[in-house]
Amino acid sequence: MGWKAIYRYARISPSKVRLIADLVRGRGVQDALNILRFTPNRAAGMISKTLTSAVANAAEAEADADRLVIQEIRVDSGPTMKRFQPKDRGRAHRILKRSSHIVVVVDEEG
Repeated sequence: MGWKAIYRYARISPSKVRLIADLVRGRGVQDALNILRFTPNRAAGMISKTLTSAVANAAEAEADADRLVIQEIRVDSGPTMKRFQPKDRGRAHRILKRSSHIVVVVDEEG
């Protein structure tokens, strides 16, 4: 079954978020929150916020908070904003400002 939370249009590259998502995939919720709290990346805060929301959704359905584990954590790419940086001699280089969608699903182990 599981309880889901989604962070849409996060203004960070999906590759940067996936590095942190791999740290907590399959772990218990309390263990994952402790890891994220002491990880200095900006993506850790975004994943922590989404995980906390998924736990709140599970608590709303009266799930046992001590038995929750991360069943699935997925980072998909969102829309890309295309910008241009002026360069020498009238040229322009393209800059891709990527965004991502973070999906966290928690479920009771057992």
